[in-house]
Amino acid sequence: MSNYPHPLGAERRRGPFRAGERVQLTDTKGRKYTTLLTHDGYFQSQRGNFRHRELIGKPEGTVFETETGHVLQALRPLVADYVLSMPRGATPVYPKDSGQIIQQGDIFPGAKVFEAGVGSGGLSLSLLAAIGPEGHLTSCERRYEFAEIAQANVESWYGPAVPPWDLYVGDANDVLDEMEAEALDHVVLDMLAPWEIISHAARALRSGGVIVGYVTTTTQLSRFVEKLRDSECFTEPEAFETMLRTWHLDGLAVRPNHSMVGHTGFLVVARRIARGSQPLIPKRRPAPAARPDLPEWENWDPADMPDRVMSDKKLRKVRRDVAHRADVEQSGMSEAGQNAALMRAKLDQESTDRNRRRLQERRQARTEEES
Repeated sequence: MSNYPHPLGAERRRGPFRAGERVQLTDTKGRKYTTLLTHDGYFQSQRGNFRHRELIGKPEGTVFETETGHVLQALRPLVADYVLSMPRGATPVYPKDSGQIIQQGDIFPGAKVFEAGVGSGGLSLSLLAAIGPEGHLTSCERRYEFAEIAQANVESWYGPAVPPWDLYVGDANDVLDEMEAEALDHVVLDMLAPWEIISHAARALRSGGVIVGYVTTTTQLSRFVEKLRDSECFTEPEAFETMLRTWHLDGLAVRPNHSMVGHTGFLVVARRIARGSQPLIPKRRPAPAARPDLPEWENWDPADMPDRVMSDKKLRKVRRDVAHRADVEQSGMSEAGQNAALMRAKLDQESTDRNRRRLQERRQARTEEES
């Protein structure tokens, strides 16, 4: 996947609308609808109905009237729109945070980046765009269902033009340990306990390389920062959050909107110091809570903040959806095809294996009770 003839996504994002690609429809009240165009598709909503073939072949930015007389505007979705509307197994890193990770983490073209915690692939999309065809992204996800969904989302966005990207399922520390020392420019962590990976990341990062952590609570933030300091391998960490507020613009009525995208997570940025050097310790008056005799976060357990677990039923539906979407993008028709059939067979096999394990566990429990 390292060689491809066109810039990232260029062929898929230029020219008239084609069957098999997604389109974002906006009505007169600003509400947005995202749909996949198919030759036999039919769009229905409270703001109008139309057949997909009426839009296929039209230029992007077309404003048209539906069968019910409502007016809609058609554009291809931006990557920020896609991230918020794509099928998800885990909550994605929001676009406002992805942008900060790219800039504050200095993700440059040609960079070698390691990502721990892929989730639904939202951050991977931005990292791949930033490193370009000369870079390389290595991603690791501990749940194979999430990795499956993330890979489908990334390939759906880039099509055949996916940049160099390796996706592993397993423990991030094991993947880092297989890399050569100082092989990475950046390490990006989106995981529940990022401090568990610090020593492994320090070995794999080059001198001057950047580590970026994305955490959602102050408890995680404090422990991650303290562990970075204790490692004596990184510069003084910087932490911040980003809040996004849109504005109402109507003539002279210019004011902030009543709602905003507030706290989603904290970003922590630090850089790898040279081997053999001691970290520069800032001179400042210590805060009362920084006294060495006070207990640290050592008793904090990941179980105190469990993952937002999606039900198995919902997760199976998302996996079926991404497989069906791949068929639509390839054929331009709404019927399920080979990808959906393969996914159905895979889910059936997983269900059979799961039932077999449960039966064995019940038999074992019954045997233990009788003995």
